[in-house]
Amino acid sequence: MNDTTSRRIVLAAHPHGLPAADDFRLETQPVPAPGEGQVLLRTLFLSIDPYMRNLMEPVGPGYAPPVAIGAAMVGGTVSRVIASRHPRFAVGELVLANAGWQDHALSNGDDLLVLGDMAQPSLALGGLGMTGFTAHVGLEDIGQPRPGETVVVSAATGAVGSVAGQLAKLKGARVVGIAGGADKCRYAVDVLGFDACIDRRGAQFAERLAAACPAGIDVYFESVGGAVFDAVLPLLNVGARVPVCGFIAHYNEAETTTGPDRLPQVHAALLQKRIRMQGFIVLDHYGERFDTFRREMAQRVAEGTVTLREDIVDGLENAPAALRGLLEGRNFGKLVVRVAQD
Repeated sequence: MNDTTSRRIVLAAHPHGLPAADDFRLETQPVPAPGEGQVLLRTLFLSIDPYMRNLMEPVGPGYAPPVAIGAAMVGGTVSRVIASRHPRFAVGELVLANAGWQDHALSNGDDLLVLGDMAQPSLALGGLGMTGFTAHVGLEDIGQPRPGETVVVSAATGAVGSVAGQLAKLKGARVVGIAGGADKCRYAVDVLGFDACIDRRGAQFAERLAAACPAGIDVYFESVGGAVFDAVLPLLNVGARVPVCGFIAHYNEAETTTGPDRLPQVHAALLQKRIRMQGFIVLDHYGERFDTFRREMAQRVAEGTVTLREDIVDGLENAPAALRGLLEGRNFGKLVVRVAQD
């Protein structure tokens, strides 16, 4: 990137399974000039999130339109205003934006949130942003853990799961995490304060999860699906609550999977145990509620009652590999691409 040219990564082809390098294309174009009522943004940090894989399909998931072939990949960003013809935004302001996978972007201001001074601005994309807010909404609205209950969190050291587990602990629940690898499980217990964590890749995963939940599961925070959900389902208690924010185990399935039909088993459990299983899209809950969440979460982080971990990748050109790694479970904490030094 220089003063006159700007890079962007566009969708070059619809993936067949896990996204490959040639599903993306790096392009260079002139830096755009803001028109009346617009600001020019320089991207500092780019959020990498599982939902991006869904938007690479020809038909979107419903809550957001798919990315068109030849269009820049979408994504939340922390950006700096470097030119402004908008009365509400001054040059130099740090903003939360949706600039996507590119060095520069134009905005009319409707999607911008002024961040003010932040010692670690990238946190606005994670624990102080969408992923932390996802954990908050799922627990408050659907999970509703009570003191002494058992809460199980999938992807326990990921951007959403790590916050969900810590918030459940603050409510007095017993929290059991599920993560991919012994190092992640140690981190969940030793640093995040989970009561236990089970390695989903280890031998006898289902049996070890059952042993860690002797009183069953009252709340299951679901973002994985697949074999993890299969192990959780028989352990759910009567009246259990299951907030569903994703099913990453299935995002890269290129063909319809074959195998036993688990739907009757799921239906039976939902009915017989009176389970509340509800999907939610965090985009439905922004507005004034997000501002309150952000203030409260910033206070928790400052006090040390919530710990946030980031996995930072340098360089816009490395965003495709970062997304692939996320979908394979290789990230540790909130995955962010540092696009430019501030």
